[in-house]
Amino acid sequence: MGLTTTVRRVSKVAVQSTHADTATAPIIPEPSFVSAPGVSRHTALEALRLQHERECPHCTTATAHTNIVFGEGDANAQVFFVGEAPGETEDQTGRPFVGKAGTKLNEMIAAMGLSREQVYIANVLKSRPPNNRPPQPSEIAACGPYLIEQLLLIAPKVIVTLGGPATKLLLGSEIGISKLRGIWATWQPPKGRGASIPIMPTYHPAYLLRNYTPQTRAEVWSDLKQVMAKIQVAPG
Repeated sequence: MGLTTTVRRVSKVAVQSTHADTATAPIIPEPSFVSAPGVSRHTALEALRLQHERECPHCTTATAHTNIVFGEGDANAQVFFVGEAPGETEDQTGRPFVGKAGTKLNEMIAAMGLSREQVYIANVLKSRPPNNRPPQPSEIAACGPYLIEQLLLIAPKVIVTLGGPATKLLLGSEIGISKLRGIWATWQPPKGRGASIPIMPTYHPAYLLRNYTPQTRAEVWSDLKQVMAKIQVAPG
């Protein structure tokens, strides 16, 4: 791997929410990855990317994709955006959110007074599902742990979940995104692996494009403004 790591094996990871009415948090396997002390976040992320390419139970066996889309951005980002899975353009380029939804996400980030280079962007799944269908529970259970490790390595001030699948994974909830968006929740890392992180659920940019109404736009902007207040940045 080119990086000395302390390897451990933990059978399960629970993701939990502060929402009192959510379902029991899903239990997903955890990859055997712990970065060595003193290693930079950038280097640790690269080591995790290589481990994912070698070992991910889903992405090493799936056949519908062209490229793995691991994620990109600032390893020291204050804000971590989480989507559900790569689409066609992302699959072709190996980069997250670069199609029409990506252009809209870029606009959202700019409106927050940030640039794409200042945040981190990743998906629950790192490879495109067949025909862009929603991720299946078995796929999330196999690939989702690598998203958890990305979150642990970057340790952002805020997580913004884009759409239902990402929100359901991190909050352990079956409640629809329309009821969860705009309400602060908390992601609790695995025990002993860092502090809790606030989560702001909002609509996926693709949904925003399909439902480009004054109400939906106002709701997303309200969600983003709450994130801006949390990290104390002015609008762009």
